[in-house]
Amino acid sequence: MGTSSSHILIVGGGTYGINTALELRARGHAVTLLDPGPIPHPDAASTDISKVIRMDYGKDELYLQMMVEALALWRAWNDELGKEVFHETGVLYLTLDGMQPGDFEYESYQLLHKHGHPVERLDSAEIGKRYPAWNAELYPDGYYNPQGGWAASGRVVALLAKRAEQAGVTILGGVAFAELLEAGGRVTGLRAADGQEYHGDQVVFCAGSWTPVLLPHLADVMWPTAQAVFHFLAEDLPLYQPPQFPVWTADVGKTGWYGFPAQGDGTLKLANHGVGWQQDPRLPRQVPAEAEPRFRAFLAESLPGLAGARKTFERLCFYCDTFDGDFWIDKDPERPGLLVSAGGSGHAFKFTPLLGHITADVLEGTANPYAARFAWRKRGALAAEEARAVERK
Repeated sequence: MGTSSSHILIVGGGTYGINTALELRARGHAVTLLDPGPIPHPDAASTDISKVIRMDYGKDELYLQMMVEALALWRAWNDELGKEVFHETGVLYLTLDGMQPGDFEYESYQLLHKHGHPVERLDSAEIGKRYPAWNAELYPDGYYNPQGGWAASGRVVALLAKRAEQAGVTILGGVAFAELLEAGGRVTGLRAADGQEYHGDQVVFCAGSWTPVLLPHLADVMWPTAQAVFHFLAEDLPLYQPPQFPVWTADVGKTGWYGFPAQGDGTLKLANHGVGWQQDPRLPRQVPAEAEPRFRAFLAESLPGLAGARKTFERLCFYCDTFDGDFWIDKDPERPGLLVSAGGSGHAFKFTPLLGHITADVLEGTANPYAARFAWRKRGALAAEEARAVERK
């Protein structure tokens, strides 16, 4: 059980780390957060112009309940942070073969409807009428959920880091983790790459895709996966902005495709929530040559007005994938003093307002309704969170 005199070291200043720092500081702990770069770190998954905020999770009641709670907090943050960081455009879900039982879209629609959330079923004619940028003939069925949208993720982390410093969190940039320090059978701190040692009562590891690389004993249950992200320039802005163009997915459980409205300068982000490429996040990051033709083929077929759009940016976004797609927030059973809070699996950012709370509860031994799902576990059958285009065995 944590006490008000505990000193907590947090490794990593992305969405997990910064929110855990804020929550633990609010509970009276002394908190030092260490990160190898500036915050937001340029290579962190959360350092981006946008992330999807969706409540649609197939049959998964737990994630739906988490998002009901998180959405209320996102809306509150727009007021608290003094900036609109959450843009509630709603989310459009399209299907290639119609919504069928067992499919992500069908099960999401049914579960949302069951819980009284307003979702609107759409046929091809309605899709073409309301969302003219889309090749509606390709998508005969889908639905629109007015709850959800996108968040300016890099800006969110920067604003929360400022809030954390104001609350008394010590944030140290330029500190690269080298190894854990142990004494008396427990973890007592860490040694940085430059040899400097940092000591604390607990170490909380929030290093995202670097986690299984820096803590190799986790490599069997989680791994870094690179996903390609492209920005294109939309020239006909009204056609690619809400309400005609909200956040969208295009049969995402089967194809992985999703994207965002164009921003004010015409930047339109397109990504794929799919299998990706397993590689070390410390190596140079280069988008594979086969990625852009695949993205352009999707545009030509589904969003023909963007088929020849100019590419303005590309990057690899690294997921920290767990074997089952669930987050990993628990104390290391073989290393007292170490807690791992990672395993975002490409869908954690939307839960940003809750991640620190769950992690702090686990650290302090306080009951939390979500913690059991994210507890330490042995490698089991390959699974995936809903809406992930991965091969299921």
